[in-house]
Amino acid sequence: MGTFVITVVAILTVLGLLLAVILFFVAEKFKVAEDTRIDTVEAIMPGANCGGCGFAGCRAFAEACVKSESLDGFFCPVGGNAVMQKVASALGMTVEEKAPMTAVVRCNGSCDNRPKTNEYGGSSSCRIMASLYSGDTACKYGCLGQGDCEEACNFDAIRINPSTGLPEVDEDKCTACGACVKACPRNIIELRNKGPKNRRVYVCCSSNDKGAVARKACSVACIGCRKCEKVCPFGAITVENNLAYIDFNKCKLCRKCVEECPTGAIHAVNFPVRLPMQPEAFAAPGTTNKDKEE
Repeated sequence: MGTFVITVVAILTVLGLLLAVILFFVAEKFKVAEDTRIDTVEAIMPGANCGGCGFAGCRAFAEACVKSESLDGFFCPVGGNAVMQKVASALGMTVEEKAPMTAVVRCNGSCDNRPKTNEYGGSSSCRIMASLYSGDTACKYGCLGQGDCEEACNFDAIRINPSTGLPEVDEDKCTACGACVKACPRNIIELRNKGPKNRRVYVCCSSNDKGAVARKACSVACIGCRKCEKVCPFGAITVENNLAYIDFNKCKLCRKCVEECPTGAIHAVNFPVRLPMQPEAFAAPGTTNKDKEE
């Protein structure tokens, strides 16, 4: 009996060694040499693995860059232009700089502007809440305030303000990775250019209801009156489905639309406060009202 066991163990050991040798030679014959530049590019990446670049992670992004003939269409939102320049240098390519972007919440339906019509008592999730019913206010397009965007952000750049019930973006922390955009079931968060001196103008509303209905649900809703569209000298504003939208690539930040909007639905961010107009005769020597605004 003992001899039989020893024989079986010996045979199995020999077979194991034989299979290991066969597997080694097969692996050597069919192995695919990986481009070492992938490791180089991955080392340059910030390592956030946020998916904002459109790939599964930094490694996948690095592989795609190495295999591509150009870097057109590739961009790391976390590392920005500085990282992309390093990637281009490592691969012997060139890359165009992109304007920095930030997340913008296109809803101003705070507790004061958009009163609740009922009380939600379910799971604290915008996605679940949206799947159950239209929301706890009369506006079925606005922010649900359950914080899915806040949970999705890996950079602590967006938080729900408890007093307004709305998410607020810290543009200094925001990397424009787009995680909050994907997390929002109402699609009210958008990535927009930060703009010169971080100044931008946008419609802070996402409602497609007609004017009277939208205004009844929210006092600061866009009512689709087209006044902004008519006053814009650059053709940057279009109104579709009762909602105005400003193309940030065309907008010249003149703010005529802000002054024209009857509900205050258009927001101008990071602009200096405009001083009351006064006769130039009473202004300080060598200055104008325009100078003071700058």
